[in-house]
Amino acid sequence: MPNARTIPMYAFYTALVAVSTLIFTIYVPATHGYFNMGESAIFTVALLAGGRAGAFAGGIGSMIADIALGYYFFAPATLLIKGIEGGALGVLAGKRLPLSVQAWRTISLAIGAAIALAIFFIGSTYYTGETDVSLGLPWLGYSSFTLAMPAFLWAAVGLAAGGLVIATSFASRPEAGYAALCSIAAGSLMILGYFLFEQFVFGYVAIAEVPFNIVQVLVGMAIAVPAYNSLKALKRSSA
Repeated sequence: MPNARTIPMYAFYTALVAVSTLIFTIYVPATHGYFNMGESAIFTVALLAGGRAGAFAGGIGSMIADIALGYYFFAPATLLIKGIEGGALGVLAGKRLPLSVQAWRTISLAIGAAIALAIFFIGSTYYTGETDVSLGLPWLGYSSFTLAMPAFLWAAVGLAAGGLVIATSFASRPEAGYAALCSIAAGSLMILGYFLFEQFVFGYVAIAEVPFNIVQVLVGMAIAVPAYNSLKALKRSSA
């Protein structure tokens, strides 16, 4: 149960998830949903603070973002789906395998390469061209603009994302690949959850948002894993 010490932290984590979700969005007309950066905060919270904090902040923070953006219909599903995502990651990440440093780094190399290829393939296939982007916060207003997304941009994003996981593994914590793998597993639950919800509500068009959600998970993981490792290293150095 939350106590006087954990309640402020839970509130901070929840606000972090909400703001991260709200600040950058790309509307998906086919399903009336939106691409966002919320996974980066959900994954970071779950990796740092465990399953309970990940579930609470992931579910509540993401639901608040849905309501603030006017996606009221999605809010109950978001509460459940993102809560499961954050809780699952916190639990999985706490069960580290007893492997050697070399094994951890091999896993990180393989996952980093897979992430780079997946982002390039999905991004160049589904995101290349012009897209409408909103940047800002509901209470401050949004700036909307059209952004050109060439294929080579996704190659650069893929290399950067995969490289961050690999560099983190070799520079500080060799189990970075495991954190990335757990993030992908938890993110898969989110992708499946929204697919089933949208399939039930909208029908066949639910498949249209799957590529967006996959990239959302991969980009969120590429931000969260290095951030988690940096924060853990900072905590150890200040202890």
